[in-house]
Amino acid sequence: MHEIGYCTGVLEAVERRAEGRPVARIGVLVGTLHRISPAAFEQSFQLVADGGVAAGAQTEVQISPVRATCAACPAAFEAAEAAPTCPDCHSTDVATEGGDELVLQWVEFRKDR
Repeated sequence: MHEIGYCTGVLEAVERRAEGRPVARIGVLVGTLHRISPAAFEQSFQLVADGGVAAGAQTEVQISPVRATCAACPAAFEAAEAAPTCPDCHSTDVATEGGDELVLQWVEFRKDR
């Protein structure tokens, strides 16, 4: 589960933002190039957050696609694969951009404090 490494970094950002307040949920934008499974991310986050301010916090993972432009035809498209094929002409001569994001978008705090 390579998600644990990503979750460790996200947890550090969550803890800085939380400033000791208990966390209920977080939202994360993850590029498709990271090949993250939202379910595995949730499980990994639970493991690394255990015992801290984010213990038990739920994760909402949004996957950001790769933006691509075909060199063989004028197609521009988004893809969920790291090495996409043009949907119009099926060429593999495709330039990609983005899809490598890892951003803590929001933190929701518990109200029971």
